[in-house]
Amino acid sequence: MRRIPASGINLFQFIYILVSEYRKRTGQEPLDLSLGNPDGVPPAALRALKAKYSADPGHIYHTYAEDKDLNGFAAGMVGLHGGIDVAGFPRLRALPIAGIKTTSAMVPLACGLHLPDKVFRRAFRVASNLPAYDVVGAWSGSYLGAERTVWPLISTDNMRLKVSRLKEALKRDAADRADLVFVIRPGNPAAVGTNAAEWKELIAFCLEKGMRLVNDGAYAGLAGDGSHVPLAQVAKDYPDLEWMEMYSVSKSFNDPGARLGALVGSKDFVEDFILVKGNTDSGPAPGIMAAYGDFLSDRPAAKKALEDIRGLYEKRLTCLIPKLKAAGLKPACSTEAGFFTLWKVPQAVLGNGLPAENRHEAFNRAVIAATGIVGVHFSGFTEDGRHEPLVRYAVCADVLDQKFQTRLGEGLAKLQPVY
Repeated sequence: MRRIPASGINLFQFIYILVSEYRKRTGQEPLDLSLGNPDGVPPAALRALKAKYSADPGHIYHTYAEDKDLNGFAAGMVGLHGGIDVAGFPRLRALPIAGIKTTSAMVPLACGLHLPDKVFRRAFRVASNLPAYDVVGAWSGSYLGAERTVWPLISTDNMRLKVSRLKEALKRDAADRADLVFVIRPGNPAAVGTNAAEWKELIAFCLEKGMRLVNDGAYAGLAGDGSHVPLAQVAKDYPDLEWMEMYSVSKSFNDPGARLGALVGSKDFVEDFILVKGNTDSGPAPGIMAAYGDFLSDRPAAKKALEDIRGLYEKRLTCLIPKLKAAGLKPACSTEAGFFTLWKVPQAVLGNGLPAENRHEAFNRAVIAATGIVGVHFSGFTEDGRHEPLVRYAVCADVLDQKFQTRLGEGLAKLQPVY
């Protein structure tokens, strides 16, 4: 007998099902704008270094990594993505991690979710954004039983972090504070960054209420110039703030299979995390970590490789966004980093009205069936708290390919969206 309802399926696993159905029905490959997985591979220099360390007979490259930081990998990642030298801040600590998704699941426990609150007799509370790729929400609320406050991202705000909306959300939940505030900046699906002023306002609120602050910075390395300030660059100047920021090689270097990243944060918070991590995983693959540490030691070369990957996505976005606008779709926010675009779902498409309930899913299903254009549907929020249907289209497919563009143009011409 199943003990977990099928309704708990990961959204992206559900999209795989829709893609498979399209292939079986039409015999064609879909125009897959759904996946947020890079379609490229790591640069040649990285692949060569991984081969080198894989062949090295040194025991350290083939045993458990645990908390080892081989070849200065963590500091290299933090320097490239967060823009700070960890060694210059004794109150901070950097650590290699085996991917951001796994780390995010452990963060609430590192904040003491499992410990009884003998002083205030209150439940552990996590505040995090929606719409989002909601790993922390699934783990903290659904799996671990914490209280969840949804901090809404609103299209009229360009999906930016508004502390006033966090305060309103806590008030609606009859809560004075959260134990953990978890954000994704630049976001997924809203590829919008954060500036220093926004971080400072949020930090001030976290300090006032004694809340820990975490940022999933998986897309920080793909942010356009001037579009995003990493949390680390601001948080380092607040000695009383308990915070962490996470980075990943998955998106930065086309290497999701490496299962490798790094975090940086206030020393006590990081060491709390290490205690939980020690009972959960044994660290990343050491040979891969060593290869990346070696690669990142040449900062100019690593930066150039990152800029080349970011540049390819920018070319693809410059191609796709005008086509979607010309087809009549309305953007929900700007795209400032990575490879995601986010759009408001119309009331009618392909000459037919869409149902009021689950309009985002109905839109995606109809467009996939009629055109093969695959997106990911999300539910956002309007100013007055109602649900706003959204769809995300990514450029992790070669939208610059002429055959792809021809089919895409034919499909978009059929949409005729009505708002």
